[in-house]
Amino acid sequence: MEKIPTLFIRDLTARPAHVTPTVHPDCTWVLAGEGTPTRKWDGTCTMLDTGGAWWARREVKPGKTPPPGFRALATDPATGKTVGWEPIGQSAFAKLHTEALVNCGGVEGPGTYELLGPKINGNPDRFDAHLLIPHGWAPLSERQDLATAPRDFDGLHTWLHARPYEGIVWHHDDGRRAKLKATDFPRQDRS
Repeated sequence: MEKIPTLFIRDLTARPAHVTPTVHPDCTWVLAGEGTPTRKWDGTCTMLDTGGAWWARREVKPGKTPPPGFRALATDPATGKTVGWEPIGQSAFAKLHTEALVNCGGVEGPGTYELLGPKINGNPDRFDAHLLIPHGWAPLSERQDLATAPRDFDGLHTWLHARPYEGIVWHHDDGRRAKLKATDFPRQDRS
């Protein structure tokens, strides 16, 4: 799991930080019409590895000691935070993850999943129970809606704020990804 770049460059001097109309250089393919848009769920990222072990996404702030068994993947040069995986059993989400596995009746195999439910991030999607959704999955009606998403700054600002989605993750056939959340936009109305 690498940190997915945000479609537009962030203005880190603004409080709160938000995106600008400048496209991130690693994401120009999105504005060229490439990639499939998928729903960004507002939960927490987990992973089932090929050996059958579950992991929870974890960020470690600069100067802090990583938890035991932490597998660092990358450090953000702007914030100094290191992102990686910690064993799910020692994470704050262990009990909720166990509930989700029971509620889902298992998962389809190795990969990354979003852990969602009543005790995760305020449950903005209003799930009645904890569950795991494979990244890239959404109901057919939402996939059809996501296919209509514009690919320009102003259009995406309007489109995302007219829907209940946290955001969009575009998946390119070659493995690249780009993301954009509704909250990435400046608070003032752009109309």
